[in-house]
Amino acid sequence: MEQRHLGRTGLRVSRIGLGTLTWGRDTDEHDAADLVKTFWEAGGNLVDTADVYGDGEAEYLLGRLMEGLVPRRDLVISTKAGGVADPDRRFDGSRGHLLSALDASLARLGTDYVDIWHLHAFDPHTPLEESLHALDLAVSSGRARYAGVANFCGWQLAKAGTWQLAAPSIRTRLASTQMEYSLLQRGVEREVLPAALDLGIGLLPSSPLGRGVLTAKYRGDAQPPGSRGASDHLAPFVEPYLDDTASRIVDALQTAADGLAVTPLQVALAWIRDRPGVAAPVIGPRNARQLTAALSVEALSLPDEICRALDDVSAPVHRYPDHDWSTL
Repeated sequence: MEQRHLGRTGLRVSRIGLGTLTWGRDTDEHDAADLVKTFWEAGGNLVDTADVYGDGEAEYLLGRLMEGLVPRRDLVISTKAGGVADPDRRFDGSRGHLLSALDASLARLGTDYVDIWHLHAFDPHTPLEESLHALDLAVSSGRARYAGVANFCGWQLAKAGTWQLAAPSIRTRLASTQMEYSLLQRGVEREVLPAALDLGIGLLPSSPLGRGVLTAKYRGDAQPPGSRGASDHLAPFVEPYLDDTASRIVDALQTAADGLAVTPLQVALAWIRDRPGVAAPVIGPRNARQLTAALSVEALSLPDEICRALDDVSAPVHRYPDHDWSTL
Protein backbone atom coordinates (compact mmCIF):
# COMPACT_ATOMS: atom_id res chain seq x y z
CA MET A 1 0.00 0.00 0.00
CA GLU A 2 1.24 3.47 -0.84
CA GLN A 3 2.13 5.84 1.96
CA ARG A 4 1.68 9.58 2.31
CA HIS A 5 3.11 12.26 4.58
CA LEU A 6 0.70 13.26 7.33
CA GLY A 7 0.20 16.96 6.79
CA ARG A 8 3.38 19.02 6.75
CA THR A 9 5.34 16.52 8.84
CA GLY A 10 7.85 13.76 8.21
CA LEU A 11 5.46 11.04 9.41
CA ARG A 12 4.34 8.68 6.66
CA VAL A 13 1.09 6.74 6.94
CA SER A 14 -0.63 4.20 4.72
CA ARG A 15 -3.20 5.92 2.54
CA ILE A 16 -5.95 3.80 4.09
CA GLY A 17 -6.28 3.61 7.88
CA LEU A 18 -7.92 0.93 10.03
CA GLY A 19 -10.48 2.12 12.57
CA THR A 20 -11.45 0.35 15.80
CA LEU A 21 -14.72 2.04 16.78
CA THR A 22 -16.59 -1.27 17.20
CA TRP A 23 -13.78 -3.23 18.88
CA GLY A 24 -14.70 -4.64 22.25
CA ARG A 25 -18.39 -4.33 21.47
CA ASP A 26 -19.27 -5.70 18.02
CA THR A 27 -15.79 -6.90 17.04
CA ASP A 28 -14.27 -9.57 19.28
CA GLU A 29 -10.60 -10.42 19.77
CA HIS A 30 -10.59 -13.11 17.05
CA ASP A 31 -12.00 -10.76 14.38
CA ALA A 32 -9.75 -7.92 15.56
CA ALA A 33 -6.70 -10.18 15.15
CA ASP A 34 -7.77 -11.11 11.61
CA LEU A 35 -8.27 -7.44 10.78
CA VAL A 36 -4.87 -6.30 12.04
CA LYS A 37 -3.03 -9.20 10.42
CA THR A 38 -4.78 -8.68 7.06
CA PHE A 39 -4.17 -4.92 7.20
CA TRP A 40 -0.49 -5.28 8.14
CA GLU A 41 0.16 -7.91 5.47
CA ALA A 42 -1.34 -5.56 2.86
CA GLY A 43 1.13 -2.85 3.84
CA GLY A 44 -1.18 -0.81 6.06
CA ASN A 45 0.26 0.85 9.13
CA LEU A 46 -2.19 3.50 10.42
CA VAL A 47 -4.50 2.11 13.13
CA ASP A 48 -6.89 4.57 14.75
CA THR A 49 -8.57 4.16 18.14
CA ALA A 50 -9.75 6.23 21.11
CA ASP A 51 -9.94 5.90 24.86
CA VAL A 52 -13.76 5.77 24.74
CA TYR A 53 -14.08 3.07 22.07
CA GLY A 54 -15.60 0.08 23.85
CA ASP A 55 -14.97 1.93 27.14
CA GLY A 56 -11.25 1.34 26.64
CA GLU A 57 -11.59 -2.21 25.37
CA ALA A 58 -10.54 -1.23 21.82
CA GLU A 59 -7.17 0.06 23.07
CA TYR A 60 -6.76 -3.00 25.27
CA LEU A 61 -7.42 -5.36 22.34
CA LEU A 62 -4.99 -3.47 20.13
CA GLY A 63 -2.34 -3.67 22.84
CA ARG A 64 -2.83 -7.42 23.14
CA LEU A 65 -2.40 -7.84 19.37
CA MET A 66 0.83 -5.84 19.38
CA GLU A 67 2.29 -8.20 21.97
CA GLY A 68 2.63 -11.16 19.63
CA LEU A 69 0.86 -10.67 16.30
CA VAL A 70 2.20 -7.46 14.74
CA PRO A 71 5.44 -5.66 15.70
CA ARG A 72 4.80 -2.32 17.40
CA ARG A 73 7.40 -0.65 15.19
CA ASP A 74 5.37 -1.52 12.07
CA LEU A 75 2.26 0.35 13.20
CA VAL A 76 1.37 4.03 13.43
CA ILE A 77 -1.00 4.12 16.40
CA SER A 78 -3.42 7.02 16.64
CA THR A 79 -5.65 7.49 19.67
CA LYS A 80 -7.86 10.22 21.05
CA ALA A 81 -8.75 11.69 24.44
CA GLY A 82 -11.33 14.10 25.78
CA GLY A 83 -14.56 12.15 25.60
CA VAL A 84 -16.19 11.53 28.99
CA ALA A 85 -19.22 9.56 30.20
CA ASP A 86 -20.96 12.57 31.68
CA PRO A 87 -24.42 13.57 30.39
CA ASP A 88 -23.77 17.17 31.42
CA ARG A 89 -20.35 17.43 29.79
CA ARG A 90 -19.55 15.21 26.82
CA PHE A 91 -15.96 16.42 26.45
CA ASP A 92 -13.30 17.40 28.96
CA GLY A 93 -10.36 19.25 27.44
CA SER A 94 -8.72 20.20 30.71
CA ARG A 95 -5.00 19.57 30.87
CA GLY A 96 -5.35 17.30 33.91
CA HIS A 97 -7.99 15.08 32.34
CA LEU A 98 -6.22 14.82 29.00
CA LEU A 99 -2.83 13.85 30.41
CA SER A 100 -4.39 11.31 32.79
CA ALA A 101 -6.34 9.89 29.86
CA LEU A 102 -3.14 9.58 27.81
CA ASP A 103 -1.40 7.67 30.59
CA ALA A 104 -4.39 5.32 30.83
CA SER A 105 -4.35 4.81 27.05
CA LEU A 106 -0.65 3.94 27.10
CA ALA A 107 -1.26 1.40 29.86
CA ARG A 108 -4.08 -0.27 27.92
CA LEU A 109 -2.06 -0.25 24.70
CA GLY A 110 1.00 -1.63 26.47
CA THR A 111 3.33 0.88 24.84
CA ASP A 112 5.48 3.81 25.93
CA TYR A 113 4.18 6.14 23.23
CA VAL A 114 1.49 6.69 20.62
CA ASP A 115 2.42 7.97 17.21
CA ILE A 116 -0.48 10.45 16.97
CA TRP A 117 -2.54 11.79 19.86
CA HIS A 118 -5.73 13.69 19.07
CA LEU A 119 -8.01 15.89 21.10
CA HIS A 120 -11.30 14.10 20.46
CA ALA A 121 -13.38 17.28 20.28
CA PHE A 122 -13.44 20.98 21.13
CA ASP A 123 -14.32 21.69 24.76
CA PRO A 124 -16.05 25.09 25.07
CA HIS A 125 -15.61 25.05 28.85
CA THR A 126 -11.81 24.88 28.79
CA PRO A 127 -9.50 27.56 27.32
CA LEU A 128 -8.20 26.20 24.04
CA GLU A 129 -4.60 27.03 24.93
CA GLU A 130 -4.89 24.80 28.01
CA SER A 131 -6.04 21.83 25.91
CA LEU A 132 -3.30 22.47 23.38
CA HIS A 133 -0.70 22.68 26.14
CA ALA A 134 -1.53 19.06 26.96
CA LEU A 135 -0.52 18.15 23.41
CA ASP A 136 2.77 20.01 23.85
CA LEU A 137 3.51 18.20 27.10
CA ALA A 138 2.66 14.83 25.57
CA VAL A 139 5.06 15.37 22.68
CA SER A 140 7.86 16.95 24.73
CA SER A 141 7.72 14.06 27.22
CA GLY A 142 7.87 11.45 24.43
CA ARG A 143 4.47 9.97 25.23
CA ALA A 144 3.23 11.08 21.81
CA ARG A 145 5.26 11.58 18.64
CA TYR A 146 2.74 13.82 16.83
CA ALA A 147 -0.47 15.60 17.80
CA GLY A 148 -3.75 16.53 16.20
CA VAL A 149 -7.40 17.33 16.80
CA ALA A 150 -10.72 15.80 15.83
CA ASN A 151 -14.19 17.21 15.22
CA PHE A 152 -13.03 20.83 15.26
CA CYS A 153 -15.04 23.18 13.04
CA GLY A 154 -13.28 25.62 10.72
CA TRP A 155 -12.63 28.50 13.10
CA GLN A 156 -11.62 26.14 15.89
CA LEU A 157 -9.09 24.37 13.69
CA ALA A 158 -7.73 27.64 12.30
CA LYS A 159 -7.34 29.07 15.82
CA ALA A 160 -5.68 25.92 17.17
CA GLY A 161 -3.34 25.49 14.21
CA THR A 162 -2.30 29.14 14.23
CA TRP A 163 -1.73 29.15 18.00
CA GLN A 164 0.60 26.18 17.69
CA LEU A 165 2.56 27.74 14.83
CA ALA A 166 2.98 31.02 16.71
CA ALA A 167 5.69 29.50 18.93
CA PRO A 168 7.28 26.74 16.85
CA SER A 169 10.17 26.14 19.24
CA ILE A 170 7.78 25.60 22.16
CA ARG A 171 4.52 24.27 20.72
CA THR A 172 4.02 21.24 18.54
CA ARG A 173 2.60 21.68 15.05
CA LEU A 174 -0.77 20.03 14.49
CA ALA A 175 -0.16 17.08 12.19
CA SER A 176 -3.73 16.01 11.54
CA THR A 177 -7.42 16.54 11.99
CA GLN A 178 -9.96 13.73 11.96
CA MET A 179 -13.39 14.59 10.59
CA GLU A 180 -16.32 12.79 9.00
CA TYR A 181 -16.01 13.18 5.22
CA SER A 182 -17.58 11.24 2.37
CA LEU A 183 -19.74 11.65 -0.71
CA LEU A 184 -22.67 11.90 1.71
CA GLN A 185 -21.02 14.38 4.07
CA ARG A 186 -18.94 17.08 2.43
CA GLY A 187 -19.41 19.78 5.06
CA VAL A 188 -15.68 19.93 5.81
CA GLU A 189 -15.10 21.43 2.37
CA ARG A 190 -16.72 24.68 3.52
CA GLU A 191 -14.12 25.83 6.05
CA VAL A 192 -12.30 22.92 7.72
CA LEU A 193 -10.53 21.67 4.62
CA PRO A 194 -9.36 25.12 3.44
CA ALA A 195 -7.97 25.77 6.92
CA ALA A 196 -6.23 22.39 7.00
CA LEU A 197 -4.68 22.92 3.57
CA ASP A 198 -3.44 26.40 4.48
CA LEU A 199 -1.95 25.24 7.80
CA GLY A 200 -0.43 22.02 6.48
CA ILE A 201 -2.68 19.77 8.58
CA GLY A 202 -3.46 16.34 7.11
CA LEU A 203 -7.09 15.25 6.97
CA LEU A 204 -8.03 11.78 8.23
CA PRO A 205 -11.64 11.24 7.08
CA SER A 206 -13.79 9.10 9.34
CA SER A 207 -16.88 7.27 8.03
CA PRO A 208 -15.54 7.61 4.45
CA LEU A 209 -18.18 5.14 3.24
CA GLY A 210 -21.06 7.22 4.57
CA ARG A 211 -21.55 4.99 7.62
CA GLY A 212 -21.82 2.03 5.26
CA VAL A 213 -24.51 3.52 3.02
CA LEU A 214 -22.07 4.06 0.12
CA THR A 215 -21.54 0.31 -0.20
CA ALA A 216 -25.05 0.34 -1.76
CA LYS A 217 -26.23 -2.36 0.66
CA TYR A 218 -29.19 -0.22 1.76
CA ARG A 219 -30.68 0.50 -1.67
CA GLY A 220 -34.46 0.64 -1.55
CA ASP A 221 -35.72 -0.44 1.86
CA ALA A 222 -33.05 -3.11 2.33
CA GLN A 223 -31.72 -3.65 5.85
CA PRO A 224 -29.27 -6.55 5.43
CA PRO A 225 -29.05 -8.85 8.48
CA GLY A 226 -25.89 -8.18 10.44
CA SER A 227 -25.49 -4.67 9.02
CA ARG A 228 -25.19 -1.57 11.16
CA GLY A 229 -28.54 -0.38 9.87
CA ALA A 230 -30.13 -3.53 11.31
CA SER A 231 -28.37 -3.14 14.66
CA ASP A 232 -30.35 -1.71 17.57
CA HIS A 233 -27.50 0.46 18.84
CA LEU A 234 -26.03 1.47 15.45
CA ALA A 235 -29.23 2.00 13.43
CA PRO A 236 -29.56 5.62 14.65
CA PHE A 237 -25.99 6.20 13.41
CA VAL A 238 -26.91 5.04 9.88
CA GLU A 239 -30.45 6.43 9.64
CA PRO A 240 -29.56 10.08 8.79
CA TYR A 241 -28.05 8.90 5.48
CA LEU A 242 -31.04 6.85 4.37
CA ASP A 243 -32.83 9.74 2.67
CA ASP A 244 -33.66 10.75 -0.92
CA THR A 245 -30.45 12.76 -1.33
CA ALA A 246 -28.36 9.77 -0.33
CA SER A 247 -30.34 7.54 -2.68
CA ARG A 248 -29.52 9.77 -5.64
CA ILE A 249 -25.83 9.74 -4.76
CA VAL A 250 -25.78 5.97 -4.28
CA ASP A 251 -27.55 5.50 -7.63
CA ALA A 252 -24.85 7.57 -9.33
CA LEU A 253 -22.19 5.62 -7.48
CA GLN A 254 -23.67 2.33 -8.67
CA THR A 255 -23.74 3.60 -12.26
CA ALA A 256 -20.07 4.60 -12.05
CA ALA A 257 -19.16 1.25 -10.50
CA ASP A 258 -20.99 -0.69 -13.22
CA GLY A 259 -19.17 1.30 -15.89
CA LEU A 260 -15.78 0.58 -14.34
CA ALA A 261 -16.58 -3.06 -13.49
CA VAL A 262 -15.84 -2.46 -9.81
CA THR A 263 -17.98 -2.09 -6.68
CA PRO A 264 -19.65 1.04 -5.26
CA LEU A 265 -17.44 0.63 -2.18
CA GLN A 266 -14.30 0.85 -4.31
CA VAL A 267 -15.51 3.93 -6.17
CA ALA A 268 -16.56 5.75 -2.99
CA LEU A 269 -13.29 4.96 -1.23
CA ALA A 270 -11.13 5.91 -4.22
CA TRP A 271 -13.01 9.23 -4.50
CA ILE A 272 -12.40 10.22 -0.89
CA ARG A 273 -8.84 8.85 -0.76
CA ASP A 274 -7.75 11.11 -3.61
CA ARG A 275 -9.46 14.33 -2.52
CA PRO A 276 -7.15 17.33 -1.92
CA GLY A 277 -5.73 17.42 1.59
CA VAL A 278 -6.70 13.85 2.48
CA ALA A 279 -3.93 11.79 4.06
CA ALA A 280 -5.82 8.57 4.79
CA PRO A 281 -9.50 7.68 5.08
CA VAL A 282 -10.10 5.57 8.20
CA ILE A 283 -12.38 2.61 7.51
CA GLY A 284 -14.12 0.43 10.10
CA PRO A 285 -14.72 -3.06 8.67
CA ARG A 286 -16.28 -5.68 10.93
CA ASN A 287 -14.24 -8.60 9.59
CA ALA A 288 -11.28 -9.48 7.37
CA ARG A 289 -13.54 -10.17 4.38
CA GLN A 290 -14.88 -6.62 4.43
CA LEU A 291 -11.37 -5.25 4.94
CA THR A 292 -9.99 -7.19 1.96
CA ALA A 293 -12.78 -5.80 -0.20
CA ALA A 294 -11.90 -2.27 0.86
CA LEU A 295 -8.15 -2.71 0.40
CA SER A 296 -8.71 -3.82 -3.19
CA VAL A 297 -9.17 -0.10 -3.96
CA GLU A 298 -5.38 0.29 -3.91
CA ALA A 299 -5.12 -0.39 -7.65
CA LEU A 300 -8.05 1.87 -8.59
CA SER A 301 -7.75 5.47 -9.76
CA LEU A 302 -10.97 7.09 -10.90
CA PRO A 303 -11.13 8.74 -14.36
CA ASP A 304 -11.57 12.51 -14.23
CA GLU A 305 -15.03 12.35 -15.78
CA ILE A 306 -16.23 9.95 -13.08
CA CYS A 307 -14.85 12.24 -10.36
CA ARG A 308 -16.60 15.24 -11.90
CA ALA A 309 -19.90 13.38 -12.13
CA LEU A 310 -19.70 12.31 -8.48
CA ASP A 311 -18.67 15.82 -7.46
CA ASP A 312 -21.72 17.25 -9.20
CA VAL A 313 -24.30 14.82 -7.82
CA SER A 314 -23.01 15.18 -4.24
CA ALA A 315 -22.14 18.88 -4.30
CA PRO A 316 -23.09 20.69 -1.07
CA VAL A 317 -24.66 24.14 -1.24
CA HIS A 318 -22.02 26.71 -0.31
CA ARG A 319 -23.00 30.33 -0.89
CA TYR A 320 -21.97 33.53 0.86
CA PRO A 321 -19.35 34.05 2.17
CA ASP A 322 -17.66 31.11 0.47
CA HIS A 323 -18.47 32.48 -2.97
CA ASP A 324 -17.80 36.00 -4.17
CA TRP A 325 -20.78 38.04 -2.95
CA SER A 326 -21.01 39.86 -6.30
CA THR A 327 -21.97 36.61 -8.07
CA LEU A 328 -24.97 35.92 -5.80
